[in-house]
Amino acid sequence: MLSYRHAFHAGNHADVLKHYVQIQLLQYLNQKDTAYSYIDTHSGAGVYALDGGYASKNAEYETGIAPLWDRTDLPASLAEYMKLIKEMNPSGKMRYYPGSPYCADKVSREQDRLRLFELHPADAKILADNFRKVEAHALAQGERPTVRGKRVLITKADGFQSLKALLPPPSRRALVLIDPPYEDKMDYRKVKDTLADALVRFPSGMYAVWYPVLQRMESRQFADKLKQLPSSDWLHVTLTVNTPSPDGFGLHSSGMFILNPPYTLEPMLREVMPYLVKVLGRDEGAKFVLETGKGGQKNTGTRRV
Repeated sequence: MLSYRHAFHAGNHADVLKHYVQIQLLQYLNQKDTAYSYIDTHSGAGVYALDGGYASKNAEYETGIAPLWDRTDLPASLAEYMKLIKEMNPSGKMRYYPGSPYCADKVSREQDRLRLFELHPADAKILADNFRKVEAHALAQGERPTVRGKRVLITKADGFQSLKALLPPPSRRALVLIDPPYEDKMDYRKVKDTLADALVRFPSGMYAVWYPVLQRMESRQFADKLKQLPSSDWLHVTLTVNTPSPDGFGLHSSGMFILNPPYTLEPMLREVMPYLVKVLGRDEGAKFVLETGKGGQKNTGTRRV
């Protein structure tokens, strides 16, 4: 299924949730000097123009980043996310939105390694071109790498299959982000199977999964199936911005499921999620769900907010 282009959806409410959580996970890894690997199985194009091309057709960013742009009351951790986006828009106008690879590049450190996979041929080329521009800009500013090895590797390949060869990473520290398009319902099964294999190879890794909350059965059952995986802990958060339409079309809600989450994430989400519901909510159906538990325990130990 190579029809999906994330540019149509760039900056929407689902991106806000995904990239906010991603940045917090990377910030946690930054607390130790030891290098880590960031592995992105479905990287997309890296950067998206909001004022033209695909993103302007549906203008989905109006459900996400746009309502947050001029807010002056952002919770501190959400302000970190907004700061990153505003730094890539120095004119002050909301023109560009970062994908997960760009967020990782900006938050991670020189000693950390980014391994980016994208199967769509057009997006894989754009992603490589975008990072070449980043490297050229750094060189023009007189910045030279001080550590050996290639910091960013971009590969046109199936991220599900490619992940196996990278686990465990040399430093035994990693964040893996998995966010396929889910246009093919088999993606739900592939995510679960990929995580099951990854946890055998690297049980202590941090794994973050984004998914759309849809009416289809695979989506409704997805989180409960991930809770059965043998991780030590999990955290599940969903953001709903409006009541689902009767026909079931449209993305009204999305979720992030994190295996082996840092202890700092839950309290941050307790502060930020009510704020996002207030600012991004479009009707009385807006809400969030936050729950935590132990891996492999169907309902035991789950805390739900």
